[in-house]
Amino acid sequence: MFELLSGGIFGSLLGGIFRLAPEVLKFLDKKNERGHELEMFNRQCELEAQRGQQKMAEIGAQHEATVDAGVMDAFNNAINQQTEMVKAAGGFAASLSASVRPVLTYYLLAMYGAIKTAFILMAYQQGTPFAESLTKSWTVDDMALLSGTINYWMIDRSLMKRGL
Repeated sequence: MFELLSGGIFGSLLGGIFRLAPEVLKFLDKKNERGHELEMFNRQCELEAQRGQQKMAEIGAQHEATVDAGVMDAFNNAINQQTEMVKAAGGFAASLSASVRPVLTYYLLAMYGAIKTAFILMAYQQGTPFAESLTKSWTVDDMALLSGTINYWMIDRSLMKRGL
């Protein structure tokens, strides 16, 4: 009788477990599916955020290009107006107007060079070796000044040759 009872109970339990097994597997599968959908949603949100940032960067670059084009246009207009004024002024006035920038540049560079030379000589007279006083006198600011002056004259000349 015990065997019958235990076999029946055991069979019922085993049958119940086998009936529950597909439901448990469905539950686990749905749980994995929901996790996957959540992960896909998160990835989609990240992608949209990156697209938004890229679009903003494109808009910023386009704005900068527009501003740069406007600046170059204004620069070209100023050069053209100056050229027209010089031509309208005639011989002597045109020559005088055209010589202002080069004369001023030469004067300032000569004064700057004289001051730098005086500082180097003063350092040398105080016992600093000449090579050391020369290298210490040339700073980043000096290089920036020299580069700015050269760039100004070279860019201006290049633009004038192109008629801009």
